[in-house]
Amino acid sequence: MSTSFDSAAIEAALGQYLDPNTRQTWAESRVLRGITATPSGVRVTVELGYPSGGYAADLHQRLATHLANIGVPASVELQLSSRIAAHAVQRGLTPLPGIANVVAVASGKGGVGKSTVAVNLALAWAQQGARVAVLDADIYGPSQPIMLGLQGEKPGVRDGKRLIPPRAHGVAAMSIGFLVDVEQPMVWRGPMVTSALNQLLAETDWGELDYLVVDMPPGTGDIQLTLAQKVPVAGAVIVTTPQDIALADARKGLKMFEKVNVPVLGIVENMSVHVCSNCGHAEHIFGAGGGERMASQYGVELLGALPLDGRIREEVDSGRPTVAAAPDSARGEAYLALARRTAGELARRSRDRSGAFPKIVVEDT
Repeated sequence: MSTSFDSAAIEAALGQYLDPNTRQTWAESRVLRGITATPSGVRVTVELGYPSGGYAADLHQRLATHLANIGVPASVELQLSSRIAAHAVQRGLTPLPGIANVVAVASGKGGVGKSTVAVNLALAWAQQGARVAVLDADIYGPSQPIMLGLQGEKPGVRDGKRLIPPRAHGVAAMSIGFLVDVEQPMVWRGPMVTSALNQLLAETDWGELDYLVVDMPPGTGDIQLTLAQKVPVAGAVIVTTPQDIALADARKGLKMFEKVNVPVLGIVENMSVHVCSNCGHAEHIFGAGGGERMASQYGVELLGALPLDGRIREEVDSGRPTVAAAPDSARGEAYLALARRTAGELARRSRDRSGAFPKIVVEDT
């Protein structure tokens, strides 16, 4: 292709590309930053609103297919970057200093793999280039120290006031599990739990973060509702398994976030299908399609369907979750795709504008 090209036509064609992660065209999301001629085609500069590390090859193929389908003969050289914006939180709250987005990972009941999803989501965002931390909000049953291989670690202290969170696999983490003996039961009432969590959140030196993933306690009781009301959350992810009993409780979790005006980014169907490691037979042990039906019923996205795989359990038990241990495996790719979809859903939401307006103070004179 010669260096003379119709930039307006190519820009229009690229503007029609529907990003599967944001469900918006590039014209709608305004991600195009430049189009220039090259000896063989065009160079396209794109700035996505979600972490894009490791996504360039896949996106390049998608663009080539898109342009071919609409009859635009252009060879595209892709320059890809991302910028993570802060997004709006509940009315009456403001985003935490230095933390662009708090994302809550929740479930209506225990035993659905919520913490495994939360830690792999955090690791996937970090691997894709974002600044990420995890807050283990399950005071009664903290699991993130084990999952991240940080059991026995203690947070540092800065200036005698701020906790410095331990780090593993590119993410920082804070948990009550770092501060108490592993066998010590937390026999606390609700107000004490809420106070402890607020301290962990407010007194930790998180640094500058694109995402803080909050691994919420299971259930929808007073503690969970209080957390959802007091922590400025940009979006929530609901984890369920396909079976009806889990879906019934997941619906309660979704309704809880709706009650406090936290947008639900979507549903994650965990343990969706089991593939036998010996014969390759696929079986829906906990049923099929439950997450998709729930997402359709409530008008939210099905962010991903994750496998029931013994290796996932082995990896988190060993302190190297799947995204850290086997990112190129099929199960690792499933978590990476989930992370892009989740961040894409957040990117299409309203951005935080609190810093764009002056504070108005009314005084008696």
